[in-house]
Amino acid sequence: MLETVKYLIGSTGASGFGSKSTAEQVTETCPDLRFVTAIITGATSGIGAETARVLAKRGARLVLPARNLKAAEEGKARIVSEFPDAKIVVMALDLSSLSSVRKFVSEFQSLSLPLNLLINNAGKFAHEHGISEDGIEMTFATNYLGHFLLTKLLLNKMIKTAKESGVQGRIVNVSSSIHGWLSGDVIRHLGQISRSKSPYDATRAYALSKLANVLHTKELAQRLKQVDANVTVNCVHPGIVRTRLTREREGLITDLVFFLASKLLKTIPQAAATTCFVATHPRLVNVSGKYFADCNEARTSKLGSNSNEAARLWTASEIMVSIDPKAVFDPRNGFDYDHM
Repeated sequence: MLETVKYLIGSTGASGFGSKSTAEQVTETCPDLRFVTAIITGATSGIGAETARVLAKRGARLVLPARNLKAAEEGKARIVSEFPDAKIVVMALDLSSLSSVRKFVSEFQSLSLPLNLLINNAGKFAHEHGISEDGIEMTFATNYLGHFLLTKLLLNKMIKTAKESGVQGRIVNVSSSIHGWLSGDVIRHLGQISRSKSPYDATRAYALSKLANVLHTKELAQRLKQVDANVTVNCVHPGIVRTRLTREREGLITDLVFFLASKLLKTIPQAAATTCFVATHPRLVNVSGKYFADCNEARTSKLGSNSNEAARLWTASEIMVSIDPKAVFDPRNGFDYDHM
């Protein structure tokens, strides 16, 4: 109850920011970003677009991968109209396709740009059951597995950039508090939703993908520490964004419900704040493997803090993104999740 009250009134936490803080506010004291190159997925609209706009305002060079290149170019144009000196590169990427991820990384490497910041922001909520070209349930493939491979393939570039520049690299995984809705065996859940014969629960599938983002952060932080890389990785819950609410019925009770609900939701500038805070704020140097909400460190679910489950998911993910996964893949039934 106390946490809800703090959220509603926007009281600040240890960071000095809270639920009402905006992306521009939390980056006011960030270092000069003119020498920072950032990749931001899902930057064509919503939270990702605001994140890109604010980082461009602070001087960062942006690489915006997108499935819809027209929307990405339009987003670039909006930023440039506001900040004419902004440096923005638009590139093609479909996160649900592992071959597309590999092609994007290859094309990015050919640009010979540094890479200081990777924001894995793109998200999908598939209302209907779908399977990617790689045999993975579509929400999981887009929200998690594509980002897992993207991060894996870009790590050496980030480590090299940090070493040469002396500036710590940062990876930000955008998750959600909905990750706490799932419990049990993560791999078994994935197996169930990746088989079309199983009943499909879209919300459960989304929760699984967001839990995977949390577990990915935990395991990657450990692996970066083991190799003494000057790169951190953290996970964020942006909050639920305020949108136009429509309803058929009117009345005092209905108006009251919608009024209260609106107070629990964030504007897009507020929702982008935690991502921008974790990506840029000086106080987060050397902070890694953590989960943030409302610009302050928060707790994950019990399963989200399970090191064994994080390591197990990592191993399974490496199998799923491998070039030759025939040992665990049957085109008729998908991956043999029981043996991962």
